[in-house]
Amino acid sequence: MKKILLLAAAASLLSTATVAQTTVTTTTGTGSAAVQIEPQYRTKIKSYITEKKIRPVTMKEKVVVGSRLPADVELESVPADWGPSLTKYRYVYANDRVMLVDPGSRTVVQEID
Repeated sequence: MKKILLLAAAASLLSTATVAQTTVTTTTGTGSAAVQIEPQYRTKIKSYITEKKIRPVTMKEKVVVGSRLPADVELESVPADWGPSLTKYRYVYANDRVMLVDPGSRTVVQEID
């Protein structure tokens, strides 16, 4: 009887450790998983760029999530109606794409497609 209880406890601990490890991995990931943008805000962002006729920034290098932008690239403030979770970021419109940027590190954290 003790062996069965011991095996059940070990199996329970093992499954708990696996779940905890998965949770840490998904919540601390980088790139697109780090910034969640709801579909209605994606639509607002695209409309904003079109309606305000935002001029794209010309960049020599390809801009991808995780890359750092040069200091000479001007970052724009994110409007409040893009969603409350995004106001801490800045954005740049380059190569027909809107990129969210962490202003402290100038790292691209999300591409709005």
